Amino acid sequence: MKKLILICMASTLLIACGNNGNKSTTPGVEEFKYIVDKFEDVEILRYRVPGFENLTLKQKELVYYLSQAAIEGRDILYDQNGKHNLCIRRTLEAVYLNYDGDRNSNEFVHLTNYLKQVWMGNGIHHHYSADKFTPKFSESFFAEAINSVDTEKLPLLHGETPEMLIKKLTPVIFDPTVLPKRVNQTQGEDLITTSANNYYEGVTQAEAEGFYDAMKDPDDNTPIAYGLNSKLVKEDGVIKEKVYKVGGLYSPAIERIVHWLKKASEVAENTQQKAVIDSLIEFYTTGDLKTYDDYSIKWVQDVHSLVDFVNGFTESYGDPLGMKASWESIVNFKNTEATKRTEVISSNAQWFEDHSPIEPRFRKEKVKGVSAKVITAAMLGGDCYPASPLGINLPNSNWIRRDYGSKSVTIENIAEAYNRASLGNGFAEEFMWSNVEREQAKKYSALTDNLHTDLHECLGHGSGKLLPGVDPDALKAYGSPIEEARADLFGLYFMADPIMVKLGLLPDTEAYKAQYYQYVMNGLMTQLVRIQPGKDIEQAHMRNRQLIASWVYEKGNPDNVIELAVKDGKHYVKINDYEKLQGLFGQLLAEIQEIKSTGDFDGARHLIETYAVKVNQPLHTEILERYKKLNLTPYRGFINPSYTPVTDKKGKITDICINYEEDYLKQNIRYSQEFSTLPIYN
Repeated sequence: MKKLILICMASTLLIACGNNGNKSTTPGVEEFKYIVDKFEDVEILRYRVPGFENLTLKQKELVYYLSQAAIEGRDILYDQNGKHNLCIRRTLEAVYLNYDGDRNSNEFVHLTNYLKQVWMGNGIHHHYSADKFTPKFSESFFAEAINSVDTEKLPLLHGETPEMLIKKLTPVIFDPTVLPKRVNQTQGEDLITTSANNYYEGVTQAEAEGFYDAMKDPDDNTPIAYGLNSKLVKEDGVIKEKVYKVGGLYSPAIERIVHWLKKASEVAENTQQKAVIDSLIEFYTTGDLKTYDDYSIKWVQDVHSLVDFVNGFTESYGDPLGMKASWESIVNFKNTEATKRTEVISSNAQWFEDHSPIEPRFRKEKVKGVSAKVITAAMLGGDCYPASPLGINLPNSNWIRRDYGSKSVTIENIAEAYNRASLGNGFAEEFMWSNVEREQAKKYSALTDNLHTDLHECLGHGSGKLLPGVDPDALKAYGSPIEEARADLFGLYFMADPIMVKLGLLPDTEAYKAQYYQYVMNGLMTQLVRIQPGKDIEQAHMRNRQLIASWVYEKGNPDNVIELAVKDGKHYVKINDYEKLQGLFGQLLAEIQEIKSTGDFDGARHLIETYAVKVNQPLHTEILERYKKLNLTPYRGFINPSYTPVTDKKGKITDICINYEEDYLKQNIRYSQEFSTLPIYN
């Protein structure tokens, strides 16, 4: 222990470890090294965890145990994203660690970058576009590299040889026609059989929809989230679920998650938080979705604990039907000072609901349990790692939102890392119309970005209601982009309302324009840097943003509300009437809320397919060329800090040391060595 303590004292820049009450040892924003790595279209960042050293010892222990649980589910997501992912990752890691050829050759460098992409995507498909990665190393080098590795270090099945492994994986990695897309959303195709994810096996889209439709009771006012924690398979002609639980699918990883959750339960801040953790343990043990609802209710009602977490099968973006959930985790604690902003928003939730520009019959008569806070992320896991959200609103169950409310968070230290890493990168100068927009962005964008996230998560997702008898899954594949558009529009509409200044959330009536400009510019133009030439838009959030920007652009044409102006041969967004733009946001919100409230599948399909999918190809080509000259990456991921217990001679924990020194390669290799418990195939 003396050595560990000496190391912590020797490098205060990247390691913080000390007794409670000491002056903060979190590195300052000016000295912190945010940028860690860069490859292909990705930049990897670190994030600071300010305030960790001021937590009590018990709270630090809680963060540590929950963080361990957050990493234990890593293999689950890889397997959910594709059946070959664990085998491919372990093969590439074996080569990276054991290849004794020329490690400076182009082939080996390309293989290493491909491995970095696999870590970023939690599999062989891009984390955002869901397209399969294209390797830049050759099939022959792949075979040579595998054959150079000791067979005991390769992920071989019983009786499998390296040659058989090569033959199995080569088409999966190199053939662009094999498993080309993790999530397919193309209208008119079988979305299950054409998606490479591992939520279904041997069943068609019609069979999957029929299986779950037969389970549903239209008169059930509190339905479970059917299919949330299972894989649907057909065996011997019979369709059945394989449930994720202790003793079921993914049991080795879930058992270790439960192990750490039990330790976390022992140091819970209060009895309510302990009940939340114990309920989650029960869910993991039984796999029962009624228990999951009980856990979700307890979780949303725990608004007093400083430390909080998400751990489990949560978001359904990875399932083309929007039912089955990927595994994710985030451990965090409340940023008390910054939370004052979200507390103002949540305490006025009923006012916002009553003044929403939607039909009164779609509004909630009484908004319940809207809690909101700004958090400091302490650990990212599963589908929150390496790519992290900026905000979260949970639970996703419509009836729990209706009866018990929701919990919303804005992750401020992740936003800080994004902003600090973007300083002076030339983006604003290249894509904004004039110095007016650039000055607005410089003055207001950090504030308005956070505020829009607050409104989106705190109120947008929790606003409105389904009419009686409407199936929460009625919009099917269009449900996710419609829901994200609804929440974004709620935030955009109210951003320009005088209430923002009256409540002290914005400094003046001009600030909102920074968010309006950047949102429309992104939706119409700059988010296209994330799309490959000739491709349609597939990802739910990107569809949402293009839907909104394209719709208001078209509907505002008669009044010239928004222009795609040309200057020096380049296109720019130019907003001529911000007040009318707010009105257009309100009109679209009303239309989308009606679609959501009534379960209007055809209406959702019309909006998405008309405005959200197709790309303006000449404009896309131009944007890609302009962006390439800036030498920027369109995506960012994160590495986590590491936490190490400090113990006395009796083994009692006396402190938890936080360390920021790990790089991207070392962290992912360590995670694979320490937290990989699942079989090669599951």
